[in-house]
Amino acid sequence: MLTPSLILTADPHFLDLAWVELARVQPAAQRGAVLAEGVWGITAVNFFTLAEQWRQQPPIFARHICPVHLALPVAGLAEDVPLLAEAVGGDLAAWLDPELPFSVQTRILADAPYKPFDVNTAVAHTIQQHTAAPLDVRQPTQILSIVVTAEAAYAGISLAAHNLSDWAGGMHRFARQPGQISRAEFKLLEALAVFHIELPAGGVALDLGAAPGGWTRILRQKGQFVTAIDPAILHPSLYQDKNVRHLRLNAESYLQQPPDHYDLIVNDMRLDARYSAELMAAYAPYLHRHGRALMTLKLPEGDGPGGSRQGIIEQSRVILNPVYTIAGARQLFHNRSEITLYLKKIAPGMA
Repeated sequence: MLTPSLILTADPHFLDLAWVELARVQPAAQRGAVLAEGVWGITAVNFFTLAEQWRQQPPIFARHICPVHLALPVAGLAEDVPLLAEAVGGDLAAWLDPELPFSVQTRILADAPYKPFDVNTAVAHTIQQHTAAPLDVRQPTQILSIVVTAEAAYAGISLAAHNLSDWAGGMHRFARQPGQISRAEFKLLEALAVFHIELPAGGVALDLGAAPGGWTRILRQKGQFVTAIDPAILHPSLYQDKNVRHLRLNAESYLQQPPDHYDLIVNDMRLDARYSAELMAAYAPYLHRHGRALMTLKLPEGDGPGGSRQGIIEQSRVILNPVYTIAGARQLFHNRSEITLYLKKIAPGMA
């Protein structure tokens, strides 16, 4: 079996579309071994060429990539850890820029008597014995990625900006917060982080399809004054917040009022993606000139009678393009059968 050039990770339901994205920019790429569900070894690709292409134009479905510079057999025993530390930390330390902070990120894709933390700690310690590069697990500039399967460990070094995600395998984790209303909150937090969205101090936000109120809670936490639109009731804690206005009607009805104007509109409604895009297009006039929007496009898990997933995305883009610039589109770790779009309003006369 060929040693992969790189390892690509995507949601298992969208791995086929991630492959289409890869083949579009690297036609010579070949699929190697399936390392785990949603994790592929890829051969016949120069990692750095691909990474730079995707840094400039990020894919939607490929969630994380990392290079393979070293492959080692493993036994699935505790003794793997010191062996990995010596081989990986010793051999690849010279590849690190000693002026830039680094981090070790490990994924273990098979049963093993050790955890990623054990490998990270051992390898980082060995690296620090060989180089002056500072360890920074929160904001590293360069990453030593390690992927451990039942038979082998693969390791490689890259810039964090080239991995598509700062998180190992793109698995963006958030700690559960006191007062959390729903897991959907993680989706909004991830979108704000991935798209580097800074919300205006004291901004005014509209949450379409807000119930039970998870996104409203996060927006309030970010200092926004929120109008929540949903016929259903919100979590009781939100009614104690005087900066939350809940209108018990649907998004179509609010359009008839007409609505107020907002700095941000968010939409996580369970609607056909194209109809949801039509609603967002209808709300564009009610965004301030600098306005931004976030929405999820709900997609089927496979192509079917309702259309191909890629076709549904393209149809939604056609609907949105006259009034928004699509500044970002990603299948986030906390997305399910959907993608998240980051939209910027097109000012009158700029279309």
